[in-house]
Amino acid sequence: MRSPGATAEAQERPRIGISACLVGQAVRYDGGHRRDRFLTDTLGKFVEWVPVCPEVECGLPIPRESMHLEGDSESPRLVTTRTHIDHTERMLRWARKRLGELAAEDLCGFVFKTNSPSSGMRGIKVYGKGRMTRKVGVGLFARAFMERFPLLPVEDEGRLHDAGLRETFVERIFALRRYRRYRELDGSVGGLVEFHARHKMQLMAHGPKLLSEMGRATAHANENRRSGVLEQYEELLLKALKQKTTVGKNANVLFHMLGFFKDKLSADEKREMLEVIGEYKGELVPLIVPVTLMRHYVRKYGEPYLAVQTYLNPHPVELKLRNHA
Repeated sequence: MRSPGATAEAQERPRIGISACLVGQAVRYDGGHRRDRFLTDTLGKFVEWVPVCPEVECGLPIPRESMHLEGDSESPRLVTTRTHIDHTERMLRWARKRLGELAAEDLCGFVFKTNSPSSGMRGIKVYGKGRMTRKVGVGLFARAFMERFPLLPVEDEGRLHDAGLRETFVERIFALRRYRRYRELDGSVGGLVEFHARHKMQLMAHGPKLLSEMGRATAHANENRRSGVLEQYEELLLKALKQKTTVGKNANVLFHMLGFFKDKLSADEKREMLEVIGEYKGELVPLIVPVTLMRHYVRKYGEPYLAVQTYLNPHPVELKLRNHA
């Protein structure tokens, strides 16, 4: 768990579980690692990694015989490839204990290792009769983790090479950290109303249908049933932000924000904003272009409601997640 004496900056950072080999720990079966430079050198500046290696932590050595999944895809066995030693029960016993520990770590997400029989999220080879394989498996630890924490943002490092999936994952972990931080420092009904108001445009860009449900939950919150409402809101928040944004959704949000300036922008400024949104809709420029111009007008005209919208700054700008066309 994070130390009570941790700095304010550290407390603001999302804590993210990660397959240990991805941060450069030499824990793979061959004694190597699979360090991912984006995760360690870029995203790592803004999150706190919690490395986990299921195979080493359950007691297997380095180096070790490679393993794969065998049998039923829904409940496969974890078996060594040459000597056919079954490590399934060892892994599952360890996983139950480790998940209890991770529940106390305040994780905001997890990054798994692609194609790992213990940590792969999807598409893992499962060997059947006659050595026939199907890419339908889930790593034993990854499956146990996702069953224990079904709404927590999870991805594997392979899928994070996709710009859209990367942005969605990062948005979710930072939004969840902000929500957890609100609950730690405040947790009041008034604070929930404020949190929802600040995230309205961001939620509109992801899950506009769920936005209405979240608004109703917030409006009906009261101190007598606050705990239940806070849990419900966190669930809806993660479900809404799991939905990918689209060009159409983002354009709708930008037009909605533009409406706040109908009596403020000059004719030339309004024309420029509409042109830039149009270029974005035509996929000629990345989202960062209209968002940057919108931020400029928010500052220039001191628009208070938009000034606090997380949509304009949902994650550190250094990550450049909105720079892709």
